[in-house]
Amino acid sequence: MMKHILWLILFCFISNLHSQSILGKWKTIDDETGEEKSIVNIYMKDGKYFGDIVELINPKQSNPLCDVCKGENKDKPVLGMTIIKDMELSDDVYESGTILNPSNGKVYKCQLKLEENNNLLQVRGYVAFFYKTQYWKRVN
Repeated sequence: MMKHILWLILFCFISNLHSQSILGKWKTIDDETGEEKSIVNIYMKDGKYFGDIVELINPKQSNPLCDVCKGENKDKPVLGMTIIKDMELSDDVYESGTILNPSNGKVYKCQLKLEENNNLLQVRGYVAFFYKTQYWKRVN
């Protein structure tokens, strides 16, 4: 009986940790139009957080390329692209990484923060002290 109680406590603890995490799939919402754009899967690798575009919602092309991107992402498919890189958790904010906007090809410093019962992700991209904020919705 005691063994079952310990397993239940451990399960609840692990479930609570995951629910307070940014890990999982998020629906991106354009901050200017309110349009749903894509699904991004956020995962952890080597102690840092990354995000890949795993689905495009109503794409204008079947498999668009990032022709405005520079470097390694130049002319690569947007679907499957890693847009969030090297984020680290500090208190309740994920920071110290970058986010790529495939629409304009620019890379910004990034800050991520969970809101509204961990079902809304505040995504903030920075250039110097200027920033833009989007709110992404958790996909169940």
